[in-house]
Amino acid sequence: MAQLMQEPTFAILTSLAAGARHGYAIIADVAESSDGAIRLQPGTLYSALDRLTGEGRVEVVAEEIVSGRLRRSYALTTDGVAVLAAEAERRAASARRALARVHALPVAGRVTPAVS
Repeated sequence: MAQLMQEPTFAILTSLAAGARHGYAIIADVAESSDGAIRLQPGTLYSALDRLTGEGRVEVVAEEIVSGRLRRSYALTTDGVAVLAAEAERRAASARRALARVHALPVAGRVTPAVS
C-alpha cells in the first residue's frame, strides 16, 4: 500500500505549482492559500524541500545572496507535477465519496448506523 502524502508536502507542492518560489514565499503562500490553517515552520519546510529534492520532485532553480544569506528558489520537476496531480485526484475522489454519503443521509449531518 502506498504511503499517503502528508498535508505539509501537499501544500508545498501545491504552492510550487504556481511557479518557482524561495522558502519564505512558500511559507507565506501556504498560510494564505489555507486561510491560515497550515503554518509551516522553517524546519518542517526545509526538511521537506530536502526530501523532495532528493526524490526528484523539486529542484533548486536559482540561488542568490540576500542580506548575507543564501536564498534558494525551488520549482516542481516533471515528476513533481505528476505526483501532485495524482494526489490531488486521490483527494478529490475521496471528497466526492464523502459528500455523496453525507448527501445520502435522510437529514444532512444525521448519522445512521451502517448495515453489515
